[in-house]
Amino acid sequence: MFEYCFLDRFQSLLSSSNKQFGFKKGISCSNAIYTVRNITDRYIARGSTVNLCIIDLSKAFDKVNHNALYIKLMKRQFPVQLLDMVIALFSNCSTCIKWDNIFSEVFEISFGVRQGSVLSPILFALYIDDIGKSCFVNCGHDIILYADDIVLIAPSVTKLEKMLHMCENELRYIDMSINYKKSCSMRIDPRCNAKCANIVSLSGQCISWVTELRYLGIFLTCSRIFTCSTDSAKRSFYRSANAIFGKVGRIASEETVLELIKTKCILALMFGMEACTLKKRYINSLHFVVNRLFIKLLKTSDINTTH
Repeated sequence: MFEYCFLDRFQSLLSSSNKQFGFKKGISCSNAIYTVRNITDRYIARGSTVNLCIIDLSKAFDKVNHNALYIKLMKRQFPVQLLDMVIALFSNCSTCIKWDNIFSEVFEISFGVRQGSVLSPILFALYIDDIGKSCFVNCGHDIILYADDIVLIAPSVTKLEKMLHMCENELRYIDMSINYKKSCSMRIDPRCNAKCANIVSLSGQCISWVTELRYLGIFLTCSRIFTCSTDSAKRSFYRSANAIFGKVGRIASEETVLELIKTKCILALMFGMEACTLKKRYINSLHFVVNRLFIKLLKTSDINTTH
């Protein structure tokens, strides 16, 4: 309750840059995906190549350095009285581990933000807010953040690598690191299949080029334009539908099963699709998936019955 009141009274002091889409009212993953799509379309319209780099942070929320967080707040001229409250929230935190009804010794937690806390996601957004500074845009770069999901966009491989180095320096300053094995890069333009030099980090690790990458629950594919794959969405749809049929398919009414499919399966199938450009064959494949489900639900082989 205290954190809700704190956030309500001092929301203006806790705002992050417009490059950060996470933890903001009325903004979802679709907004971030749509922004990446618009930037990509703008580059391609100018005849430029689009190079994307998805950065994965290692245990982002669990590795927040409290002292670095306090420094970030002080640089924002956070009032001393409010800063003392934040420090009190994260001071003297301790926990223990339960294993088979046996408890370990209590130990202190000196890093990370608490799960389930109202302020934790907001403070994390402020913690990494400097990564989304406008200096990237002024240099011909773009960066989009959604919580700890970071995508770098640049018209050339050289600029993308420089941008990665800038992010590495900022992340090192706040005591965070990149998981290079889970980070990847991809090209979108008519020359997307051209072989490129590897992007090398400051520590000498290479970020691999891929033909498909996952971003906020959707899968982007290496192609001439911004395109997302529907294969993963269809698998999620089938998995959810089969789970429903396996539990209540034979005992519940058709109306009940249909409502469950509408609230669970359709959302999984269409997640993020409103922000993407779908080719006609992808749209037809989505229609096929839904029609097949209705054929199974209505126990008919006539496709016209499902329309």
